[in-house]
Amino acid sequence: MKRRFYILLFACMTCCAMFAQQNELDSVLHLNELKVVRQRQPYGEVIPSQKLSGARLERLNSHSVADAIRYFSGVQIKDYGGVGGIKTVDIRSMGTNHLGVFYDGIQLGNAQNGQIDLGKFSLDNIDEISLYNGQKSEIFQPARDFGSAGTVYLRSRRPRFDEGKTNNINFAFRTGSFGLVNPSVRIDHKFNDRVSATASVEYTYATGRYKFRYRKMFSDGTLAWDTTATRRNGDLHALRVEGGVYGRVDGGQWNAKLYYYDSEKGIPGAIVNNVWKNSQRQWDRNFFAQGSYKKAFGERYALLVNAKYARDYMRYLNPDTTLMYINNSFWQDDIYVSVANKFSISRNWDVDLSADYQWNALDATLSSFAYPVRHTALVALASAYQWRGLKAQASVLGSFVTDRATLRNTNGERSRQVSHLSKFTPAVFLSYQPWSSRPLSLRAFYKRIFRMPTFNDLYYTDFGNASLKPEYATQYDLGAVYDFADGDGVLSTLSVSVDGYYNTINNKIIAVPKGTGQYRWMMMNIGRVKVRGVDVSTRIGLALPQGVALLGGLNYTYQRAQDYSDPTDCRDEAGTYKGQIAYIPWHSGSATLGGRWRGAELNYSFIYVGERYHNSSNILANYEQPWYTHDLSASYNFRWCRVDMRLTAEVNNLLNQQYDVIRNYPMPGRNYKFILKIDL
Repeated sequence: MKRRFYILLFACMTCCAMFAQQNELDSVLHLNELKVVRQRQPYGEVIPSQKLSGARLERLNSHSVADAIRYFSGVQIKDYGGVGGIKTVDIRSMGTNHLGVFYDGIQLGNAQNGQIDLGKFSLDNIDEISLYNGQKSEIFQPARDFGSAGTVYLRSRRPRFDEGKTNNINFAFRTGSFGLVNPSVRIDHKFNDRVSATASVEYTYATGRYKFRYRKMFSDGTLAWDTTATRRNGDLHALRVEGGVYGRVDGGQWNAKLYYYDSEKGIPGAIVNNVWKNSQRQWDRNFFAQGSYKKAFGERYALLVNAKYARDYMRYLNPDTTLMYINNSFWQDDIYVSVANKFSISRNWDVDLSADYQWNALDATLSSFAYPVRHTALVALASAYQWRGLKAQASVLGSFVTDRATLRNTNGERSRQVSHLSKFTPAVFLSYQPWSSRPLSLRAFYKRIFRMPTFNDLYYTDFGNASLKPEYATQYDLGAVYDFADGDGVLSTLSVSVDGYYNTINNKIIAVPKGTGQYRWMMMNIGRVKVRGVDVSTRIGLALPQGVALLGGLNYTYQRAQDYSDPTDCRDEAGTYKGQIAYIPWHSGSATLGGRWRGAELNYSFIYVGERYHNSSNILANYEQPWYTHDLSASYNFRWCRVDMRLTAEVNNLLNQQYDVIRNYPMPGRNYKFILKIDL
């Protein structure tokens, strides 16, 4: 009788576990020798992200994170050319500084200029890239995660071991055009069933030289010159070292990570005034140590603690005295601590209370520098509710910022300035699945957020403006997604999503000329931008006979991003009022197609960026032509002497198109890459 009772009880608990939330243990019931685990109902994402992970990420002809993000809809990449050229991301035309970039759950910061150069992050140690509009659809997160208009999450590779293995060794070597030499190695070790560690090292060298064709047109459309030259001063020497320890505890997990990046690179510069070679150089040293601890205490409460220290050094040298001799060095320090608390009110209702503190300081070799220090406290209260096909999230973020700086007046006298800012910004996310039997869902969100002026905006000598106001962004989104998966049919996956959105940016921070000369500028709050757009994303997978698998994807973005800063600036053809803002195309998109048969793979990708202007004055002199690239790669996986190997050959920009992402920064033509990967 007792045995039947245990069997019946176990069956009931198993049925309850069907509604469990993955990876989160809520309660444990001990019945003598029987241990039954019950988990909560899966909540799921309200606004699904765009993701690239695993084999799909590996198939792209991409070396850096910035290269891979180009395949997301609604994204514009600013690429200043060459292997070492800076690469930043703009999401839905709101500006680079409105995008938060998170590495293993903790934000990458740059209080100096607010921009994260995604070209620094190699894909060799990245397992997944996720892009969220608004914010991540998860309330159990640090307050900092609620503080951006869009977020990119980078998840590094974690140790995974086959049965019986305690060590993994992964080696990769890339070579090809631009003198590329790029070896990397990653070693994983399993201490026991609960603790493992990983370490990776990567070195990159490239001359950065490539031929390009340069054409200059007069304002009347006639040809000024058409020539071929070689891009110079684009060399790169970079070393990346990472290490991590990962552990599991009852009901949770923890990890600790070290990261170091050291590079020296040439800055190719713009091709202007018949100058084909530049001599500017930049040195970067980036270090951070971070850790995270996450644990569920019973079925009602869970805790998440994050901490980080970062130290960044950057030196910029311009030895050209015909322009202006510059030799400046900057040091940034960043301390960050976060505590998030999740309370489960009921099976379908969760509440989160998160509190973060961040300290930033900037030092420099500039004369009359302000030596700014910023204290930021963030408090977020969020709630998530799910009932049948309805999912809802709401949050409010309180931001409390204190800046301290030493400023000089016109007489050279120093004064200590202290400024305070307190703001509350809300967000609401909704998703509804009308029919439980059909994988169709509708979604919408509203979010208001702001970004603080950077230290450069405020305090850069003879450039900054200490009275700048924060820049505000308001987002509205309405969309639908159809997501079908069938592991047994020919059509294995089919996903289609469509989103329409409307964004406004107020108090936009822009640079305007100071005085009569074009060599002195000042930061001001005079900008206002309205963005209307549509994002379409599709993905299809086919499982054909004879073990052939096909996977295709198509992304399209339409954006009408207009400058509403100055209504009086519309009196002539060169006016900027209601003009499409700089470098935002009306139409852009990408397509990918990959096939796999046994150990062989063939992958094709296409990127298109339509016509743009490099200024809000949409006149012929500011017009930028559309550009597109075709990339092709072939890979073969095989096993030799009990070692797994992968050989890949890539051809990028197959048709050798000459194009600029940013005006006067020519991009490479046709180029090649060969990759060898070995797994032990």
